[in-house]
Amino acid sequence: MAKKKIDEDALAEAYNRALALEKAGDIDAAVKAYEDVLTIDPEDHGGAAVRIASMGRGETPVKAPDAYVETLFDQHAEVFEDVLVEQLGYHVPVLVRQRLQALGLGPFKRMLDLGCGTGLTGGTLRDIVEDITGIDISENMVEVAHEKDLYETLFVAEVEDFLDDNDEEPFDLITATDVLPYLGALEPLFFGAAENMTPGGLFIFSSETLPENAMAGRPYMVGPHQRFAHAESYVRERLTATGFELIEITDINVRMEEGHPTPGHLVIARLIAS
Repeated sequence: MAKKKIDEDALAEAYNRALALEKAGDIDAAVKAYEDVLTIDPEDHGGAAVRIASMGRGETPVKAPDAYVETLFDQHAEVFEDVLVEQLGYHVPVLVRQRLQALGLGPFKRMLDLGCGTGLTGGTLRDIVEDITGIDISENMVEVAHEKDLYETLFVAEVEDFLDDNDEEPFDLITATDVLPYLGALEPLFFGAAENMTPGGLFIFSSETLPENAMAGRPYMVGPHQRFAHAESYVRERLTATGFELIEITDINVRMEEGHPTPGHLVIARLIAS
């Protein structure tokens, strides 16, 4: 079945109207306008579904739409590192390295860098890993990473799909820095990581969270910046359910957002040998 061609002008107009209504604080009208956006563009390249959820309406999606994440990162690939590191103060890959050193973990044979982007995490860990595979949904990001010559193998793929389909040799280190903010339900990611890992292998990832009163008992929710926040209890529970033991969970500031720190966690877990 051929894809229906999107009316780009109508989409831009609807999206801009929705953004303006959201900015003006007219939530009901904004939600209706974002629903119009979804009618024009069901694949949701603009992330209307997560915007509706971030306003506290509608069902919380289980993940951000693939088309939205791909579009977002394709658009920002060239300036990505400058924005993320210089403007948003993102240093999670450095924190990963510091914790591995402090715990005396490594070196590693095979690393899988999920959501590798332009290669920030791969580059930070390059000297303690023999072979690195990088995965990202954005072709433009993968091109930038490829130019750096940090990875033995690179794939353009959605993370959960890759973990589901992959039949390469297992990995003894899997990283997912800045992946969880685009996922709600964590079972597919955690189960997929376990399936692609050697027994005793390490799974390291960052997540964002919100105060308990904002989470209100929910396992995950879309926060005010259209990124998923996860309750620590949910992260712990899903790791246990998918065969991991927690080595440590550290409170971190993931990035700055409009001058405010974004609280989150850096998690290191080990796959229990079954």
